[in-house]
Amino acid sequence: MDITLKQLRAFVTVANLGQFTLAADKLGSSQSAVSTLVRQLESNLNLRLFDRHTRLLRLTQAGIDILPVAARAVADIEGMVESSRELNALRRGKVSIAAGTVQAALLLPPLVNAFNKLHPDVTVALHDVAEKAVLELVANGSVDLGIGTVPEEDSDLIGTRLMTDEFLVVLHPEDPLLKLPELRWTDLADRRLIGPQRGNPIRDRLESELLRHGILLPLDKAMQEVALPLTIIGMVEGGLGIAIMTSAVVRLATSMGLIVRTPTEPLIRREVSLIQKRARSLSPAARRFRDFLLKSVH
Repeated sequence: MDITLKQLRAFVTVANLGQFTLAADKLGSSQSAVSTLVRQLESNLNLRLFDRHTRLLRLTQAGIDILPVAARAVADIEGMVESSRELNALRRGKVSIAAGTVQAALLLPPLVNAFNKLHPDVTVALHDVAEKAVLELVANGSVDLGIGTVPEEDSDLIGTRLMTDEFLVVLHPEDPLLKLPELRWTDLADRRLIGPQRGNPIRDRLESELLRHGILLPLDKAMQEVALPLTIIGMVEGGLGIAIMTSAVVRLATSMGLIVRTPTEPLIRREVSLIQKRARSLSPAARRFRDFLLKSVH
């Protein structure tokens, strides 16, 4: 059985108007083409839908029974087509993106605002979460996109480079380390350190790079682990230690009167990527937002 939308639409239109000529005019087709479509539908269903006489066209009982079902099918398919047109034209749609709290607060809001001006009918939902949770939300399909670092061994996620972050140190203005002409990682060995918890991608990247360069900082013993970047900054302001963070926090730290320094020997960086699930196709709105972010940040 090979029933087509054209056959169903022809049948419904003829049934509603009562004449093949009127139906042909409405469908923008010829009378013979509409008649052929109806006959094809009757053949596919093995049912006679109309009684045809010289000047009379009447629905059979089978036609009466089939008409509401056919009408719903035509409406549903046409609704689906119109919905896809609206989605592709971005006349509606929704995008969800997860990011760490600092990027969610400082990086994304102006970008979302600029995107909304271009596409006011698309809703962008922003999820501010711990950096580790970004990967989990993208992987389980809770969000379309994420901003963070994809582990090298993760084959389920795709990361497209968005920017580069440098690791830096946040200090109180009265910290004696500021007297040094150049700050090195080894200068932090005897200090009270504050930083992200174990399992955080930022912490993992820092430890692996320090180890690779043979720098032994007693992070497991000396670092006070904190979940939220704002808390880390607040602890530095309160004189509780110095923080190891990334350049994403510079605006926040300097606005609170703190000083940021980038340690050398080595200069440690990490790539921040726009992340999506490999096996998940993005909606038209999500694709457009992804492309907008990549173009705007680069």
